[in-house]
Formats: sequence, C-alpha cells, structure tokens
Amino acid sequence: MAEPAIEMINITKIFPGVIANDNVKLEVDQGEVHALLGENGAGKSTLMSILFGLYEPDSGIIKIRGQEVSIRSPNDATSLGIGMVHQHFKLVSNFTVTENIVLGLEPKNKLGNLDLKSAEKRVAELSAQYGLAVEPRDKIENITVGMQQRVEILKILYRNADILIFDEPTAVLTPQEIDELLEIFERLKSEGKTIIFITHKLKEIKAAANRCTVLRRGKYIGTVDVAAADEDQLAEMMVGRSVSFRIDKKPAQPGKIVLEIEDLTVIGSKGVPAVQNLSLEVRAGEVVGVAGVDGNGQSELVSAIAGLLPVKSGRILLNGTDISKESIRRRNESGIGLVPEDRHKYGLILDFRLDENLVLKSFRREPYSNKLGFLSFPAIAAHAEDLISQFDIRAGSGPATSAKSMSGGNQQKAIIAREIDLSPDLLIVSQPTRGLDVGAIEYIHRRIIEERDKGRAVLLVSFELDEILNLCDRIAAVSKGSVVGVVPAESADERKIGAMMAGVGSTDAGNGKASGSPNQPQGGPHV
Repeated sequence: MAEPAIEMINITKIFPGVIANDNVKLEVDQGEVHALLGENGAGKSTLMSILFGLYEPDSGIIKIRGQEVSIRSPNDATSLGIGMVHQHFKLVSNFTVTENIVLGLEPKNKLGNLDLKSAEKRVAELSAQYGLAVEPRDKIENITVGMQQRVEILKILYRNADILIFDEPTAVLTPQEIDELLEIFERLKSEGKTIIFITHKLKEIKAAANRCTVLRRGKYIGTVDVAAADEDQLAEMMVGRSVSFRIDKKPAQPGKIVLEIEDLTVIGSKGVPAVQNLSLEVRAGEVVGVAGVDGNGQSELVSAIAGLLPVKSGRILLNGTDISKESIRRRNESGIGLVPEDRHKYGLILDFRLDENLVLKSFRREPYSNKLGFLSFPAIAAHAEDLISQFDIRAGSGPATSAKSMSGGNQQKAIIAREIDLSPDLLIVSQPTRGLDVGAIEYIHRRIIEERDKGRAVLLVSFELDEILNLCDRIAAVSKGSVVGVVPAESADERKIGAMMAGVGSTDAGNGKASGSPNQPQGGPHV
C-alpha cells in the first residue's frame, strides 16, 4: 500500500493556560478527502496550523509521504506541497485576482519587470482546469465571498500544492456556494489532490469526506469511515454525549407587536434599493424567520433596524414608537439586541479583551461604572466569568483573553452571550450559529427559544433552512428586497419556502403581518 500523504504522531502544543493539542495523531491517505471534526476550541485549527508551519509543536513527529519532516514556516510547508485556505481570507482587497494569486511569486520578463499578462494567462488556465471560474482581472473588493475563496484555492494551486487544508471553508458561504465548493472538492480529488477540511457541519462530512478524525478538548477521539458512520455517532464523538438535532419547543404564545416595519425602502451599497416597500411585524413571544438567498435584502433590512443604514422611506416602530431616525445607541437603549452576521466588523472590537467586549453595550451602567463614569474592572471581570461559564466560551486566559485570539465559534458565542444577557424586547439574530459546532448550535437554539418563552420578540435571519424551520413560528420569505409571503412554520417545508425565495409560489401573506388575536391558532395563512 502507498504511504499515507500525512502522518502526525503524538503532536502536543501548549499555549499559556491551555493544552491545545494533547498527544494528537492524524493519518491521511493520498487522494482522499479527510474531515477534521471537533467542537470550538478542540484543537483542530492549531493542529492544521502546525502542519502548515504557523506553529511548531512542543513534541511529536510529522511525516509527509513517509518521510519525517520539520515544518518551521509556511515556506517549508509550501516546499512540501502543502497549502492552506484560512477561515478568514488573506487577500489584498484592492489588488486584482491575479495580483493576489502571484503575490510573492511574481513572474518576471527578460528585463526583470512584472509579467502580469503571463500571470493572468496561467491563472485563467488553472481556473479552467479546476472549474473555479474566476475572472483574473477582477478586484477582490468587487467579488463575492465565494469567489474570494476560489482565489485562495488558486493561490495554493499556483504554488503546486497537492495537500490542501481548508479551515472552516463553508462558514461564510451561502448554501449555493457550499454546494459549489463540495463539487470543487470532487474535482480536486479526481486530480489526485489530498484534502483536509475542518468543519462543524455533519451533512458536509457525509456529502464530501471519505474519512473523519474527531478531536475533543485537544485530544484524539478516533477516526471513522464516513460511509459507515451516521450523524448521531459523529455528533456524540465530537461532544461526548448524544445531541438532539430538533429543538423541543411548546407552541408560541404571541403577545403585543414589538417590531412593526411599514413599507420600508433602504438603499444598498450599489446605490439601488436593496429593501423595497417591505412590511413585517414581530410579536412578543414568537420567532419570525427571514428566509432568502443571500443578496436579497436581508443584510440591509437588519442594518436598517439596527441603525447602521439610513431609511429612504417607510417606518420602523419598536413598541409603537418610530425609531427610523434614532441613533444606534438610542435603539440599543430602547430594547434592541443584535447578533450581526459579520462578527468581526460589527460584533466585536478584536483588540479588546473578552470582558471588555462583553460590556460594550452596558459599561455605562452600574455595577460596571459608577456615577462619575469610572469603570469597575473587578465587576466587569466577574460579569465575564459568569457569561463564560453560562455559554461555555473557550478562552485560554479567561476574561483577559484578547478577542482576536479566540476561535471564530467562541467569538460568536461571546456576542450571543452579550446580547441575550441584555434581555432586549427585540432580539435580532443574523446567522447566529455560523461557525459553531453541533453542541453549541443545540445550546444556542435552546437559548433563542428560552428568550421567546420569556416574551421576547425574536427576528431570525439565516441562510440555513433547517435552522429556520426548526426555530421559527412564522417564516417570511424574501426575494429582491420584498416579502414574498409569510407562512406558519408548521405548514412549511423546504420545497415551499425555496419556491417562495425564488419569487414563485407566494401566498397572500405578502405584507408580513399577523392577523387576528395574538393567541389565534396558527393554521392557514398568517397575514
């Protein structure tokens, strides 16, 4: 039998206060798609960073194609044919696709000048060979996230990598882009490439991987053939207990209208309406989901409610008061909690400590500051300790941990902890479980339903139809910036919602408003 493409034997890596990898082993065959599964903070990214030369192990052996190697830098990894696509892309936004791909390995002509034309030709050839379909002259800032990921893949293919590492490759992709990426995996595999991908999503493992290695709290748990394992088994290996994929919830008891949106129009970044004459309402004690293909106004809708984008026309009412022109701070103080879709841009200050991020919206109040405005750091730290425990936030240095040093999933849990802790009248959750493992997803889903049952109004925006169908009491499908229809969740299915998202099969529930008394049974159109 051929030597494994990769062997990592008894790898240990210790950071201050945490053992990230504890005698971990990994064996990957040549030409296979191998999934690396584990909870947030299980040590997956650390192990792959060691393989790519970003960290050196404290102990252990690495073999590539049967030969023991020392990988002290990414340059060493590249010379061994190893490439890595990071969760947060390493691209220069105002450079072109080609300029990013050849950066550091720029081709020169006979005079020693940059030969961009030959580079563009090579990029086009690679793009066609692997079915990646990128335009070599496009600027990174003008292309979608899915296309940016393709550029990252081309970067490592340009460097002749045949071992490709993907760290949470689907965390920022739409469902359509995820399907396209999994097709790319198949093409890469057919070309003889070896692929390792880190993921939390069990469906993706079943769809794409040959084998799966599971880590838990820095330790090796086991490696299984994916075809012979079911999702329940993989989930239990990952979190150490059985996991429920369906939330057990009692029927909603909708109360007063908390959020009322009337004929809202919002101009998007391209100067045209992203939200057009949209009306929607959310009552206390219910979860209303917004379902739609990415780019149909969901982001702009959330930004307008939160005050990040101005309203061109229409009104946004919170508890009957028009907040359309209020400041962001005033909206927060009026009872809006927001879990944004981009945790780095809008959710955290990455250079701040975890405890500081957890009081970003409450530090002006006692006990976090006194009447003179002086901060009480012991109270802030104690508050952080409480939320770290409640939400199982993995932070190596506790409250003092820098937000930027935390994994993406733990950053997300910190934001959700902060917003739920505020007990807002309206909780807006946009892509709340992006980058989270199944155990954390189960917990966050339960907390969202708990907030509903406490009488909070919850507006959920998600690209995951399973999540929408699992959590919501009513579902509003949007297309081209407008609500196509609103249906009760118990009478909805993926096919019906998918048709509405495509702009067909709309109901007479297009205005997004609930009719009848708050406790009316939810059969039939809910308009």
